[in-house]
Amino acid sequence: MSRPTQRLPLRVVLILAVFAFAAYFISATLSPAASIGGAPTGAPTGGTPTGIASAPAISPAPSAVSASTAQTLALLDTLDVKGRSPKTGYDRDGKFGTAWVDMDQNGCDTRNDVLARDLIATTKAGDCRVMTGTLADPYTGTSIAFVRGETTSSLVQIDHIVALSNAWQTGAQQLSAEQRYEFANDPLNLLAVDGATNSSKGDGDAATWLPPNASFRCAYVSRQVAVKAAYALWVTPAEHDAIANVLATCPAS
Repeated sequence: MSRPTQRLPLRVVLILAVFAFAAYFISATLSPAASIGGAPTGAPTGGTPTGIASAPAISPAPSAVSASTAQTLALLDTLDVKGRSPKTGYDRDGKFGTAWVDMDQNGCDTRNDVLARDLIATTKAGDCRVMTGTLADPYTGTSIAFVRGETTSSLVQIDHIVALSNAWQTGAQQLSAEQRYEFANDPLNLLAVDGATNSSKGDGDAATWLPPNASFRCAYVSRQVAVKAAYALWVTPAEHDAIANVLATCPAS
């Protein structure tokens, strides 16, 4: 059964999103880039999906949590709350495009863009291909050495913070193909993380999976709210309550 929500006007939603991401930007400027407890951030690439409110550009470096909890809660309250749609028809490549294309046409595919953004001390082959680097993994709070190779590349994976299957079941079926391709490659929704931990997440939402590193949970659910708001996706009742419960433990500002 759907739970009614009080929806704010779109203009108010956009204002809240601007203030929240401005706070992330300011924190990234003032905080050490390698802070594990922070919110790795990135600017959306490519054109703005038609009819979708895009988030403003934000710093590419991980930062300490600083987005206003009150603003995130207000943004959460603008999301529809209802059950998941059936997964019928979901197909990763068919509905969200081939993995890791060059959406922003900078000459590099999305995976290499995210690796270059989230890893430190990287080496590259050419302008794009990240060969080595170190990840301060936000999901586990550990440091991971990345070495490109047939058996080693998967140690660092690129996670969709809002999983593609979850998005499909919470509103993405109504998006155009172009909008879904943008969603699948949007840096706001992408994060380099420990591969095994990412695999354990599957397509879980906040009600069924949270990062083992508890200090990153505030940033994690805040990013989920921002992504769902940007693409007009909804949350389930359990997901809404789980996000609200995490936010209740977060700093007020």
